[in-house]
Amino acid sequence: MGRINRIYRINRINLINPVKWSEIEVEEFRVDRCMPRPALGRLLLLAIPAVLSMLSWLPQRAMAQPDDYPSKPVRIVVPFAAGGVADALPRLVGQKLSEKWGKPVVVDNKPGAAGNIGMEAVARAAPDGYTLGLAPAGNLTVNPVLFRKLNFETRDFVPVTMLAASPNVLVVNPAVPARTLKDLVAYARTHPGELNFASPGNGSGAHLAGELLNLEAGIKTVHVPYNGMATALNDVLGGQVQMMFGGISAVLQHVRTGKLVPLAVAGPHRLPQLPNVPTVAESGYPGFDVTSWYGLVAPKGTPEAVVRKWQVDVATVLRDPDVRQKLDGLGLEPVGSTSQAFGDTIATETTKWRAIVHRANIPPLQ
Repeated sequence: MGRINRIYRINRINLINPVKWSEIEVEEFRVDRCMPRPALGRLLLLAIPAVLSMLSWLPQRAMAQPDDYPSKPVRIVVPFAAGGVADALPRLVGQKLSEKWGKPVVVDNKPGAAGNIGMEAVARAAPDGYTLGLAPAGNLTVNPVLFRKLNFETRDFVPVTMLAASPNVLVVNPAVPARTLKDLVAYARTHPGELNFASPGNGSGAHLAGELLNLEAGIKTVHVPYNGMATALNDVLGGQVQMMFGGISAVLQHVRTGKLVPLAVAGPHRLPQLPNVPTVAESGYPGFDVTSWYGLVAPKGTPEAVVRKWQVDVATVLRDPDVRQKLDGLGLEPVGSTSQAFGDTIATETTKWRAIVHRANIPPLQ
């Protein structure tokens, strides 16, 4: 009988806690030394790739341990200028995370090209968990459909969590002879092309909401894009443009002073701030929903454990009564979804807006 050679097989590696070689379990099994050399060689060749594959996980998983994360300042890239809801939201959440983690969470504004410059900066950042991006709905679900060429794709990001949602309200200048959505549609049908609607930019929620209303109501109103919400709103207030879909935080004070007239809420339910204003769906267009939302994304390849830590800690922050009160003042509803749920929303809305862009014959943007 030939001699016996011992071969060891890695059976389990503890990948949850920091890796220690003492925690690698092995299982001993025996191979007859008389086994033909070719057969033994094939056995070893089959084993080597599996072992190398397992070992390749060790540095990645070690980096992904959240116990000492963050160990330095973290950056949230905001693809718009300072000021406004898209800037205030990550600053509020970032401040609370800074207090919780003991490390600064810095907001880095990178405006331009309808938010595409900032989103590209996030996509190209190192996937080490120290750069995340504030992603408005349009930048993830509309821009990839609407723009002819982008230097990033939706798949270049890891969805972390949806932070908050903001329902849009259809408002008109008081000079417009309409006090309900039914009135507006009737007027638009008898005056095709005479009504203009403003938006903070091509591909924004306000832009797509106006195009969707044109499709659903069978009317023709003309889109006037601006470089930001403030300038768009000012022209509606001044009467240069007749109407727009705007976030509740932007339009509410003007509604209360009578400078704007609210016709309908573009979300799934009425708003407590405007309880007597019906939804677009209630006004005769079932399923109409253009709710703006803001999420956090990370560069593709960011360690799973870091993404999970962000999601869990952000959800905790969003349950804070002080945070919820401030979000209410911004016209935002806190969400704090899981990464999976956020990813599902992105996929669903991308499909929805792709169909609407095609139906409305919106030309591709450069």
